[in-house]
Amino acid sequence: MVLFVLERASRHSVAESWRRLTDWPRHADVVPLTRVTVRTPPPTREGTVFVARSGLGALAFDDPMEVVAWRPPGDGSPGTCRLVKRGTFVTGWAEFEVHPAEGGGSRAVWREDLSVRGLPGFADRPLRWSARWMFGRAMDGLLGRGEDTGRERRAQQG
Repeated sequence: MVLFVLERASRHSVAESWRRLTDWPRHADVVPLTRVTVRTPPPTREGTVFVARSGLGALAFDDPMEVVAWRPPGDGSPGTCRLVKRGTFVTGWAEFEVHPAEGGGSRAVWREDLSVRGLPGFADRPLRWSARWMFGRAMDGLLGRGEDTGRERRAQQG
């Protein structure tokens, strides 16, 4: 089991950063070899379930998640979302918080407690490193730091 925390500054408002981080299908644009399917009707709320399917062919796995806390930002308060991973292979939880930043923009915090069934304890360090790298890149892509996501490029071209 690995616990990690990521933090990113964003030029976007709290509301826009929140929208970007909680647009579940958009996560597939920034996480390679992943598709995201939302299984409950919109809007997102406590009880929303979605599945990230990652990998190729026989090496793919489902990572079902349920939103168990949902407090969008408003009236100067930060937004908070907590997910519980309900899969048989990947378990744990993730939390997003989006706060106003001094001088404008926002600050996003991503906390995750990740466990992969059957993975021995000595693999925790490489799992933590790879998860921090992958989710850090996902945050950068979702918040528009660096390259635009494929969806944004297609919208700009179309």
